[in-house]
Amino acid sequence: MKIKSDYVMREVAGTCVVVPTGKASIDFSGMISLNGTGAFLWKQLAEDKTEQELLSAMLEEYETDEATVKADISEFLQKLKEADLLE
Repeated sequence: MKIKSDYVMREVAGTCVVVPTGKASIDFSGMISLNGTGAFLWKQLAEDKTEQELLSAMLEEYETDEATVKADISEFLQKLKEADLLE
């Protein structure tokens, strides 16, 4: 899975926000703010990744347990799917 190319993440005043560009800006108005973990996952999803690859990257980056990371990834991916942001 991968983030659709019509969405970009930028840092504005210390906050990571996602905004639509091009054709996507017609269907999606507004922006999405991401916390640090969300921004990390967003960057990972700039390239095609599996959930297992996301899990491995998160466990390397953050000191937490696998069950917590799996739950966080699942919740994040579900929100991206609901917003139709994944290819």
